Amino acid sequence: MTDISALPLLAIALTFFVAGIVKGVTGMGLPTVAMGLLGTMMPPVAAASLLILPSFVTNVWQLLGGPGLRDLLSRLYPMLLGIVAGTLGGAWMLSRDTGGWTVAGLGAVLTLYALSGLLAWQFSVPPRLERPLAPAVGILTGLLTGGTGVFVMPAVPYIQALRLKREELVQALGLSFTVSTVALGLGLARVGALRIDDLGPSLYALAPALLGMWAGQKIRRLASPAAFRRGFFGCLLLLGLELLRRQLP
Repeated sequence: MTDISALPLLAIALTFFVAGIVKGVTGMGLPTVAMGLLGTMMPPVAAASLLILPSFVTNVWQLLGGPGLRDLLSRLYPMLLGIVAGTLGGAWMLSRDTGGWTVAGLGAVLTLYALSGLLAWQFSVPPRLERPLAPAVGILTGLLTGGTGVFVMPAVPYIQALRLKREELVQALGLSFTVSTVALGLGLARVGALRIDDLGPSLYALAPALLGMWAGQKIRRLASPAAFRRGFFGCLLLLGLELLRRQLP
């Protein structure tokens, strides 16, 4: 974790404050923004260890604010089990990368996610396909989580395709991200890439993340959510392309 200790604490605090603002406005994006920004400054495995506590706490906050946790659990558990299995199986990729391919993978995931948001891709999952698709979506999301530290693809488009009500959608995203965060922490610990003493810097990142989330919720009442999302996805696209560019020969 020397990469974390060498990084100025102010850069960590600002990163999580900005990521918290995005989370407060859109209901998602904290790990995505944090991994993207920190990925330009340190190896993804070090960045992933930083986001464990901020991601867990902010997503539990989001999860508990919704109306129907039990119903969502009964509906989403096949995907959630797949996320756990895929993340535990794929976490070694973050810890074993010496050639920069996890940075390239992170850039590719951010770019794809940003394009899906900017182009407003709309999907719909028929009820008869929901159960067959859910485990595959979960496992693929878990593998990408284990390899990049980002848990948005393809879980977020899949959840959005279920056509949930606004409150249910926000809670479902919080549930998915909470499970992904726990699975990532367990996966990194399983391969020796996360220890108890590594959670100190993550605890430091928690305060600016919570402050940013509170500020983002205030901004949400004043700003146009649609305009903010376009700006968010535009910045995410530039970030993903920059990470990909760094890995070009």
